Amino acid sequence: MGKLMRALGLMSGTSLDGIDVALIVTDGESHLERGPFQPFPYNAEMRTLLSQAIADAKDLADRHARPGALPHAERALTQQHAAAVSHFLHTHGIARETIDVIGFHGQTVLHRAPGPREVTLMNGTVVNAMGLGLTVQLGLGGELANATQVPVVFDMRAADVEAGGQGAPLVPAYHRALVASLPQRPVAIVNIGGVANVTFVGRTDDMLAFDMGPGNALIDDAVHAATGAAYDDGGALAAKGRVQPDILTAYMSHSYFAQVPPKSLDRNAFDPSLVAALRLEDALATLTAFTAEAIARSRAYMPMEPQLWIVCGGGRKNKTLMRMIAE
Repeated sequence: MGKLMRALGLMSGTSLDGIDVALIVTDGESHLERGPFQPFPYNAEMRTLLSQAIADAKDLADRHARPGALPHAERALTQQHAAAVSHFLHTHGIARETIDVIGFHGQTVLHRAPGPREVTLMNGTVVNAMGLGLTVQLGLGGELANATQVPVVFDMRAADVEAGGQGAPLVPAYHRALVASLPQRPVAIVNIGGVANVTFVGRTDDMLAFDMGPGNALIDDAVHAATGAAYDDGGALAAKGRVQPDILTAYMSHSYFAQVPPKSLDRNAFDPSLVAALRLEDALATLTAFTAEAIARSRAYMPMEPQLWIVCGGGRKNKTLMRMIAE
């Protein structure tokens, strides 16, 4: 066992729902003690600001550029994370000086995975080109360190890409430690956030991890555009709809599903206009089925059938999605 550290993790995912704060004690390998956890939801104004930042980031070529709403969003995001840390420590009676490190994920506003991707030429021809990868997360690590007086690790996805990785998903090492004491092998841990990803842990603790396809993002965006609500609560609206097989087939024909892992996705990788003409319930049923089908399709890349599936993330609360995954 290596040195144990008390680490405070801060996550703001592609669902744009808020900041999750969690304390763990770990050696970074196999030792894991879970401490308190607390969510800090964003208000509607903050979600709108982050959505605008994502829109303003779509054409970025320089990960350090901050056009449009990005600088305002980055500063507001950092301030809210600092406030969340302070509130968390006070609520749970944790002395600031007992925290060894803060892991600050920041907010992903753009993720172009390394590897082949479709490029549209000026004449309209679509070709496959080798993309170098560009991943952009908002968050001022230095300012958060100054505000909290705790060392901060940040820009982790960019560091992973520079080291030859995909920049996503980031959770496999944690997942492996989490299931270390379970008798079942292989195990698949599915995280359904804005994007769905999986960590496959084999019989000898060998790992495979990749983004499986859409998670909640398409569903959430469709609900918000139609009703102003942040998500389909419990999958109740999707449960009233009918899946449109032709549209589901069109979604599943996307070139991403033919790529071999490791691979990763941006939250906006799939075209929401395919369901734009449908009534809301049918659109949500089809998008929910798309997420479930993508998760099921990912089994083809696993070396063995998992003995145990563990589903986490916000998507686990969508009963319609969970039923479709089970089917």
